[in-house]
Amino acid sequence: MARNESKVLIFGGTGYIGNHMVKASIKLGYPTYVYSRPNSTKTDLLKEFQSLDATIIKGELEEHEKLVSVLKEVDVVISALAYPQVPEQLKIIEAIKTAGNIKRFLPSDFGCEEDRVTVLPPFQDFLNKKKLIRRATEEAGIPYTFVSANCFGSYFVNYLLHPHDHQREDIIVYGSGEAKAVLNFEEDIAIYTIRVANDPRACNRVVIFRPSTNIISQLDLISLWEEKTGRKFKKVHVSEEDIVTLSKTLPDPENIPVSILHSIFVKGVTADFDLEEKDLEASRLYPDLKWTTVEELLDIFQSNPPKPALAAFE
Repeated sequence: MARNESKVLIFGGTGYIGNHMVKASIKLGYPTYVYSRPNSTKTDLLKEFQSLDATIIKGELEEHEKLVSVLKEVDVVISALAYPQVPEQLKIIEAIKTAGNIKRFLPSDFGCEEDRVTVLPPFQDFLNKKKLIRRATEEAGIPYTFVSANCFGSYFVNYLLHPHDHQREDIIVYGSGEAKAVLNFEEDIAIYTIRVANDPRACNRVVIFRPSTNIISQLDLISLWEEKTGRKFKKVHVSEEDIVTLSKTLPDPENIPVSILHSIFVKGVTADFDLEEKDLEASRLYPDLKWTTVEELLDIFQSNPPKPALAAFE
């Protein structure tokens, strides 16, 4: 593929969603740079990036002058830093202000649309940190795109259905199981993110990833899985009251995953608000791209069951 002109710098490129961002950027032909800590243990992944022609830059976020010098060599900055590092993006923002040349900054969002939801306090505290970065980006006058990618499809399908466990007879259902959630394949999220990062239409806008094919309830997801596997599962419901109680009694940060489950699968925050005329929705922006549907994602899981997901609430 011919190389595109914009140079893309990715922070958190060895992380869960970040590694998909790096590969998508390379696949779409952008000169791609990965800013990685000198003591990173993800050496095999960094070598893979290098083999794909990515440039690896070793450094800490505290190294302001180094950050500025790196930023002056690129055009687009994407942060995929994990939750504990979200506040550290203020250092990236300061460096971008000093460099003065960045055409677009995408902070580490990639979840629900934090400016338009109300959730349980532990999750709200989580989102408030992301909102702080959004406001700091706006106040700095940095050209931005805020990406609301909703749920990581592979992670949550794996977590909800346990497709690797062929002996399991029960599936936990949070609340009634009827609330709708938006489940998007991580590889698709990455491709669409690289597209919007370089799209003038998405400058200083929020882009919501909500394809109609990927909106599904827990009960419908389980039914689809039963059809594909020929198995029948016992549904074990965890009440909203029990989940709320856990969000209040579990220590931090264990209370955060519980609150996220409540928000997504009990309250349906990723799908319960109407898109407005001013909203940019990714599947409408790029009719040339095709989302992996939830059903297709289940086909992938059926043929190649993943490793167990990290337990957040069981």
